[in-house]
Amino acid sequence: MDLSRYAALFLTESRDHLGACNQLLLDWERDPRATEPVVGIFRAMHTFKGMAAAMGYANLTELAHRTENLLDLLRSDPGLANRELHDLLFQIVDALESGAGEAVAGNDAKLEFSGLIGKLDHASVATQPTGSWAIPARSAEPVVGVTGRAVSIAIRPDAPMRGARALLALRKAESLGTVAAVRPAPAAFEQDEFDGRFSFRLESEVPDEELRRLLATAGDVASVELSAETAAPAARGAEPAGDATGRTRQIRVDLRRLDALMNQVGELVVAKGRLAELVASHGSPDLQALSQRISRVVAEMQTEIIQARMTPVWQVFDRFPRVVRDLSRQLGKRVAFQVEGEEIELDRSVLDEIGEPLLHLLRNAVDHGIEAPAERKRRSKPAEAIIRLIASRERNVVAIRVQDDGQGIDREQILQRALKEGLVEPGTGVLSDDQLLRILSRPGFSTATTVTDVSGRGMGMDAVFSRIRTLGGSVHLATEAGVGSTFTLRIPSTLAILRALLARVGEERYAVPMMSVAETMEFNPMAATAVQGREALLLRDEVIPTVHLRERLGAQGKRAVGRRPTIILDVGGRRAALVVDALLGQQEIVVEAFDSPRGMLPVFSGATILGDGVPVLILDPAALV
Repeated sequence: MDLSRYAALFLTESRDHLGACNQLLLDWERDPRATEPVVGIFRAMHTFKGMAAAMGYANLTELAHRTENLLDLLRSDPGLANRELHDLLFQIVDALESGAGEAVAGNDAKLEFSGLIGKLDHASVATQPTGSWAIPARSAEPVVGVTGRAVSIAIRPDAPMRGARALLALRKAESLGTVAAVRPAPAAFEQDEFDGRFSFRLESEVPDEELRRLLATAGDVASVELSAETAAPAARGAEPAGDATGRTRQIRVDLRRLDALMNQVGELVVAKGRLAELVASHGSPDLQALSQRISRVVAEMQTEIIQARMTPVWQVFDRFPRVVRDLSRQLGKRVAFQVEGEEIELDRSVLDEIGEPLLHLLRNAVDHGIEAPAERKRRSKPAEAIIRLIASRERNVVAIRVQDDGQGIDREQILQRALKEGLVEPGTGVLSDDQLLRILSRPGFSTATTVTDVSGRGMGMDAVFSRIRTLGGSVHLATEAGVGSTFTLRIPSTLAILRALLARVGEERYAVPMMSVAETMEFNPMAATAVQGREALLLRDEVIPTVHLRERLGAQGKRAVGRRPTIILDVGGRRAALVVDALLGQQEIVVEAFDSPRGMLPVFSGATILGDGVPVLILDPAALV
């Protein structure tokens, strides 16, 4: 049986365990005398070692095994570890994480850990492996004086990669004698229904007790039973595991399958809309009933697929504590990193896109926002700064905030640089938060006087702004000198299918995401006012600037007069009244990949195809308010 079938599962499981090691190492650093983090790291490293051994990755196994030996010593007295040892353990976790990817790619034999192993040898006298993790080759010589026995093995129910463990035990048995009548067949080890129990016939001269001991070295073996009778098939439950207790069963699904399903559901949504249009024109009651039934089924299928793709944000957030720790040490700063709302869920496609923008914001917070400890003390602030990463739900979007209690953004410095580069009108006295953000997010803009490996090239905020707007989200800034700054990213929880309000300007239709629509009303020119030379509406004592979409897009034809439909856009508290020629109703739309042609106005975030097959552009509310 080919162990490479388990490679993807090994990679996923190993990243989970090594990610836990990173977090526990950070906890250990904050409380050097605490025992729980050391015990947790030891268990995670032990599990990783077992998985690597099951896959036959000798070099990964050796490094993990020696690290496990050192951790075993430290469990009794965590305070023996110093800063250098913590740094070494961080290096080892990094090496194992990158090495796991190399091993899966078939390069385990090329991995070189001698430097780290040498440091481990220096740190502990108990780092020599207690045994070989290599799987003995099956003897080519016939075994004399053999005894036939039935062997039944049960792998621990909570063991990771039960199938790989079972296969390893079977290969161990093959090295001890002749194996026959394996039940269930080894191919079944790959199935999700495999409960870890199997049996076989073994002819071997190894005594019973020694045989039990050797088979148990495969790892996570709960029991080994021997008898002189022919092995009976391993017990297999007739009911799915967990049904009797009401537990939900889970399986791992390749994300590409979910992507394919989402694409197919998107096509169904478009076809559903077209069917509804045809049925409405036909008028048959039977067709109408059938169309409504299909609409319900498609809607339920769409909901289930979207839920299957939802992933908690901790899967991205978990790598940031280590980033903040390493960067703060590099810059000589003290930072306490706090994370809230890790259980908030986002579509996997969205989650994959927010990692880089958040990384830029966190690096900026540590580098530019947080003062050095001496400067903080001079300002009567705690020497240890605080950076918070917070996820929360707001209506139909997810808000992610990066907060720091640093020095804030120097508005005067930004203003002078902006005036020099002609980015603001001459005579501008004070920059608002919105103006500040727009200037900071311009490509190439930076206040740094030197370029380092941390910052200074002026690409950070531009990358953040561009990526979030591509997702149909928005970026907001609030900053106060001496108090700190907060960057807020508001993004849709899913990108694949959105509910939109369709509007018409001239002969063209446009889609406005409903998550940014506060309400609709009529625009009455007689009730319009002017604020600082710009047209605005007065709505319940609130002055809202107007945006005439016809003029903004340069649409052909004479501008309509009199009352016109108006969409009140709300993006993170910023509002605008979008004036259009007509409203065409709400509709679920499938967002298509969109690369705007050169010269197109930056007011579109995507495109969609309606039920009649006509493409429609999706407006970006953040670019209009």
